[in-house]
Amino acid sequence: MYFKLRPTYYSTIALVSKEKVPLRYFIKLAYNGTAYHGWQYQPNASSVQEVLNKAFSVLLNTDISIMGAGRTDTGVHASQMYAHFDFEKNIDNKQLVHKLNSYLPKDIVIHEVFQVADEAHTRFDATKRTYEYHINRFKDPFSQELSWYFHLDLDLEAMNEASQLLFHHTNFQSFSKVNTDVNTFDCTIYEANWKQENDKVVFTISANRFLRNMVRSIVGTLVNVGLKKITVADFNTIIESKNRDKAGFSVPAHGLYLTKIEYPFLGNEKD
Repeated sequence: MYFKLRPTYYSTIALVSKEKVPLRYFIKLAYNGTAYHGWQYQPNASSVQEVLNKAFSVLLNTDISIMGAGRTDTGVHASQMYAHFDFEKNIDNKQLVHKLNSYLPKDIVIHEVFQVADEAHTRFDATKRTYEYHINRFKDPFSQELSWYFHLDLDLEAMNEASQLLFHHTNFQSFSKVNTDVNTFDCTIYEANWKQENDKVVFTISANRFLRNMVRSIVGTLVNVGLKKITVADFNTIIESKNRDKAGFSVPAHGLYLTKIEYPFLGNEKD
C-alpha cells in the first residue's frame, strides 16, 4: 500500500512503501568554493558536504549523509560534482531540486537528483575526472576569486610540450601532498593541455584519479617551464624523482575547477 505524506514548505512529497528498502540517489551539483574549507566535513569549518547534509536532512525530514565523488580543497570550485545518498522513499525529483535550490546558499546549486542502482557509488564508480585551472593575464575585478591573476609572460608552447610528458608516466608522487594517506601514487593521465582563451589561459587535465594537491602542483611546475625557470627536460626529471621538494609551487586554489566526472552507466562522457 502506498500513500502520500503531507507536504510542508521544506519537505518533499514522497510515495512510501511499507517495505522501506533504502534506495540510492545520485546528486548532480555545482558550487563556488570560495566560502568553504573544501568538500569534506570538518568540525570547526564550513564545508560543502556539511551544508548539503543539513539541507537534505531538513527537506527529507531524516538524517541524510551525503557521499561525494571526491574531495576538493579549500577554495576550489566545482562546475560539475556528483554525490550520493540513501533514502527509504521514492522522491519527487523535480520538486526536491526546486526546494533544495531555494533552501541552499547562492553558491551551491543542485542540477539533478535521480535514482540509481543500489550498488552505484559516486566515488568508486567514477572512471574519469577532469579539472581546469584558470589564469587571467590581465587584472579583472569580477574574477578575482574565480581565477589566478598572473601577468608575467608564459611560453605556452613549452608548457604544452612538457604537459605531454605526463602521458609517459604513472607515478606522480612528485606532485602529491606529503604525508598523505594513499596506497599508491599511480594515476593514468588521459588529457593535459594549455589553451589561450582571450585574456585567459586554461589548463585542462583528465585522469582516472588525482592525488591531493596534484593539479595545483603540476600547474605551478608547468608555470616554471613557461617562465623558463626550468626546461622541459627538467620537468621530466622532476616526475622521475618522486620527490615533492623538486617540483614547483602550488598555485592558488581559487583558479581550480572540477569540471567533469564520468560514469559508464550514466553515459555522461559527452555532458
